[in-house]
Amino acid sequence: MARTPTVDPRKLETFLVVAQAGQVSAAARLLNLSQPAVTAQIRQLEAGLGRPLFVRHAGGVRLTEGGRLLLDYARRLHSLLEEAGERVAGAAPPRGSLVLGASTTAAAYVLPPVLHSFLGGHRLAGLRLDVGNTDEVLDRVRRGRLPLGLVEGLTRAPGLSLEPYLADELVAVRSAHPPASLAAVRSARDLASVPLLWREAGSGTRAVVERALRRVHPGLAPRDGDLVLGDTEAIKACAALGLGIGFLSRWTIQSELGRNLQVVPLPDLSIPRTFSWALPSGGLSGPAAAFLRHARLHPPALRR
Repeated sequence: MARTPTVDPRKLETFLVVAQAGQVSAAARLLNLSQPAVTAQIRQLEAGLGRPLFVRHAGGVRLTEGGRLLLDYARRLHSLLEEAGERVAGAAPPRGSLVLGASTTAAAYVLPPVLHSFLGGHRLAGLRLDVGNTDEVLDRVRRGRLPLGLVEGLTRAPGLSLEPYLADELVAVRSAHPPASLAAVRSARDLASVPLLWREAGSGTRAVVERALRRVHPGLAPRDGDLVLGDTEAIKACAALGLGIGFLSRWTIQSELGRNLQVVPLPDLSIPRTFSWALPSGGLSGPAAAFLRHARLHPPALRR
């Protein structure tokens, strides 16, 4: 009789973090492990199951069909273990109001479908979603003003725990009918000669973009003549009018692609990032804990 493969729970947790972060290097930082150690655990898990779980690409890793199947089990097990801890400890059923924080992109494009499915099965006294840039949300969670926040682009946050949730990618966008100068952009180095559209200082999107551009071209930073816009919709509107090239999450541009905006193909630039939950070091309870369990099991899907 063939032996049924078994799954090491510790390696399964490592798999979960890699799958949600979309990068082995980012997962290693979140797990406080070396990158070779994370890679070794994934390879051991793949060997035990007899099939690949990830496909490697320039921007990180992508789940195979087997990986997507395992991810569902990993999320359910992670949530079940947390629920077991709360029940054994005598935690009361969640009641009261749900209070959350989210950076602007997450609040507008990631959280709404999760909130919709959660509220369909839970009775709450109320819901409040505080929206700010990444720095603002982290500060509110750190000060205890919010129990939980969803932010982007970070692997560390002093005084808080970060749990990767969804893989994302920032892409360069321009008008669907760009002026000649913008249409001529074919590589990241070409960005030095055209106006760029930036988010405000403190934005998680801006921090990730600045780091990625510096690796390609040290001079690619906000300059005189560039527009600084504190809102994703403003960047989309200005890009659609041909005022420059902006960098936006794929989550934010689904309805505009081909109509008002187009993705600028830049083969020398890849900007993956991760949406992560920011949690206080002491953990969660009540509606916030119930919502996080639900969110882990029912992540939204990005339309391609």
